[in-house]
Amino acid sequence: MKKQSNKPHKQNRASLVLNYMLDMPEHKFSLKALAAASGGNDRQGRRETLEILHNLREEGVVEFVARDKYRLAEQQRPAIEGVCDMLASGALYVKVEGEEHDIFVHQRNTANALHGDRVAVEILTRDPRSGACEGRILRILERSGKPYTGVVDAGEHQIFVRPDSRRMPYDIYLSKKRYPDLRSGEKVVVRIADWPEGAKNPVGELTDRLGMAGDNDAEMHAILAEYDLPYRFEPAVEEAARAMAGGITEADLAERRDFRAVTTFTVDPADAKDFDDALSVRRIRDGVWEIGVHIADVTHYVRPRSAIDDEAVARGTSVYLVDRTVPMLPERLSNELCSLRPHEESLCFSAVFTLNEQLDLLDEWFGRTVIYSDRRFTYEEAQQVIETGRGDYAEEVLTLHGLAEALRAERFRKGAVAFDREEMKFRLDEHGKPLGVYFKVQREANRMIEEFMLLANRRVAEFCAHRIGDHGRKIPRTMVFRIHDKPSDEKLDRFRQFALRFGHIFRATKGRAIAKELNKLLKSVHGKAEENALSTMAVRSMAKACYSTENIGHYGLAFPYYTHFTSPIRRYPDMMVHRLLARYLAGGKSADRRTLDELCDHASEREVIAAEAERASIKYKMVEFMKERIGQEYEGHISGLSEWGLYVELDENHIEGMCFLRDIEDDYYQFDRERYEIHGHRSGRRLTLGDPVRIRVRRADLQKRQLDFEVVSFGKLKR
Repeated sequence: MKKQSNKPHKQNRASLVLNYMLDMPEHKFSLKALAAASGGNDRQGRRETLEILHNLREEGVVEFVARDKYRLAEQQRPAIEGVCDMLASGALYVKVEGEEHDIFVHQRNTANALHGDRVAVEILTRDPRSGACEGRILRILERSGKPYTGVVDAGEHQIFVRPDSRRMPYDIYLSKKRYPDLRSGEKVVVRIADWPEGAKNPVGELTDRLGMAGDNDAEMHAILAEYDLPYRFEPAVEEAARAMAGGITEADLAERRDFRAVTTFTVDPADAKDFDDALSVRRIRDGVWEIGVHIADVTHYVRPRSAIDDEAVARGTSVYLVDRTVPMLPERLSNELCSLRPHEESLCFSAVFTLNEQLDLLDEWFGRTVIYSDRRFTYEEAQQVIETGRGDYAEEVLTLHGLAEALRAERFRKGAVAFDREEMKFRLDEHGKPLGVYFKVQREANRMIEEFMLLANRRVAEFCAHRIGDHGRKIPRTMVFRIHDKPSDEKLDRFRQFALRFGHIFRATKGRAIAKELNKLLKSVHGKAEENALSTMAVRSMAKACYSTENIGHYGLAFPYYTHFTSPIRRYPDMMVHRLLARYLAGGKSADRRTLDELCDHASEREVIAAEAERASIKYKMVEFMKERIGQEYEGHISGLSEWGLYVELDENHIEGMCFLRDIEDDYYQFDRERYEIHGHRSGRRLTLGDPVRIRVRRADLQKRQLDFEVVSFGKLKR
């Protein structure tokens, strides 16, 4: 009998060759390697493999490369879609949804892709141990349309814009013929129109002229433009707002509960221009109080799918820069119709609670109301009443204060997290120039208002979350929740190890015990050198809050149900909640989840963008304030670490700058990511968050909003 050959059939060998190449699409293969992979690394096998490769080349599946190597043709190599994250060097990372590792792309392989572009990328190399990979951009699928702000450099024959953003490492070309009157030093907004192959610079088109660089208004508008945030309302929106009728009609009164005779007042910052919440107080009997949380009835004026509503959806939130508020709603609404001004009647949506001194909720009511504000308190005035026991409406203020403190204590007893971080503020002159830095401190008056807003938010959330059916059965309803997930095990372990370095043992591993242990730890380090380091890492270990129709509760507040009901002037989700509450009070069916999901996702995104713009304005003022202090020395502590440097926060004013590792002359320092510390190779010095540093102010770059320090000396941390 003739012995059977174990070699694969030629057709099978072709499949083996192709599959082998598909497994490593970025690799270049020798004929010998492909023949061996297909089970025939002898003369005949190599001859058959060569014939297979010739056929695959004819079909355009395989291409021949230098040194007798073969690889998959470009169109056959699987492309991965992702979004570019640009670096200052011109290289970038491609973020791919669902992938653990971003794909690094060297500057020479970016194919003129820019930050935010959606691209097709192929993987060139992959580290089998770490999974880190490098790739090449195959094509740009969609330009981001991101606006760039920058400063004009106008020459005799051409114009370039030097971008502010470190994520745009190229100057942008503008046509001198198209924009002949642009002047050097102007602050402008441009978008990328094209980047022709072979051109050194992208071509832009001008979308706005903001003024001269360094002018406060120009710089603040530039920050808004950078984050694609509007800094004015379209005329149609303003006109729609102006056309709204004011005044309260008999029809309005007929459908509302009347609180005009009940003592009611607002408590807000001294510089507030809109007052969107008020508290009413009425004693029912000894030890029992009716507390009304009255919120401006914005949705009475703003109808769904109107021009104003569409604009509010797009904005999502008001934006608070250092020197100005960019409102979600036109001034006609935010400062007039929906502002609960003193000695005026106002339309509200209210949550009214009957509480005793033991915090038993004896009754609650939700609905539309009309109020009369008897007094406008600033926080400082209300604080004075709390501290002295004297002043306007002292009994009512002290009653609210006592109940609020009890509510706060109960909340922390149930496991809320206590993050009382100071808020930086600047004293500005009439031109917006920073004259000094101060910190907004939360005192009893602030906490009094906060606790009743929290009470209203959580009770509205629970009421709307379900209706009561037959036999007391709870039937879920679609609702917009403000959710906050518990910390991940990975981040918690990292925080635990970090705390241990300061001699603190963090034992909690799950549930509410984490919050209680965290509060205990933060309280124990108050006033100590490591306080800022530990509180910073604790914040980083927490998840981010967002809006969702899927309720998981709010971990940080220790509430099983929570929403945003109390600020419809400045947050669109609050308007959504007002409409849902009105719908369910009227016995309406559960709302469409899909529509609300889309609105929740959009609102969450806009909130993040607004916060980034707010931080950018603070950073700009920090740099502007320190620009006149070049060469001066300050004591500080390490507030952040990266591969290229350490961030130092000054003890005097909490302003933060960067010390580049390459500029520290006494040693060669590197970042140890696992231990989260900077390591000196010769000295063995190890630096981490909270360590004291003496620095000298080296450079203040207003355009890049970058503040550079240089290390004078390292202090000794007492641990």
